[in-house]
Amino acid sequence: MGDLSLTKTIKNYLFLFIVSGVLTALDQWSKYAIRTNLSLGEIWSPWDWMTPYARFVHWQNTGVAFGMFQGNGNIFAVLSAAVSVIIIYYYPRVIGDSKLLRLVTSILLAGSLGNFFDRVTVGYVTDFISIGNFPVFNIADSCISVGVVILLIYVWFEERKDKKKQQADAVLEPVDDKEDRED
Repeated sequence: MGDLSLTKTIKNYLFLFIVSGVLTALDQWSKYAIRTNLSLGEIWSPWDWMTPYARFVHWQNTGVAFGMFQGNGNIFAVLSAAVSVIIIYYYPRVIGDSKLLRLVTSILLAGSLGNFFDRVTVGYVTDFISIGNFPVFNIADSCISVGVVILLIYVWFEERKDKKKQQADAVLEPVDDKEDRED
């Protein structure tokens, strides 16, 4: 594991598993609550005035986020499992000391696992959050979307920081031309 100490590795993995575990549990509990309390296609909103803007609707998704690529659940189950294994395996090697990267990676793992568990246990992903005309989604989808956006912003800032450092390092100091002049 390189120069990572065993204690640091355990702490890093503990953080990964606690954050992703809590979010995955919340995702699975919410999907179970929807499956047991709403029939397929049923809509529920606590207030009638809110229904056009935000509501819960029981939806089954055999594709990926936002209903794309329907009917390919097995392929996406394998992809979710692979992504989860890759995250867990490479987690201590790529995150360094960045707390933000640790959090983002944990959120991404939760999203991947949440939808993976659905595909394996019920054969589809339960979606239920419906906002306006946006496609129906769930907590795992939110984890993936938020995680990817934060990761992209992080990478963008890091690249800018690295570029500025390279530019600062490339600035040449003035040459002392006294040696070149003849007296």
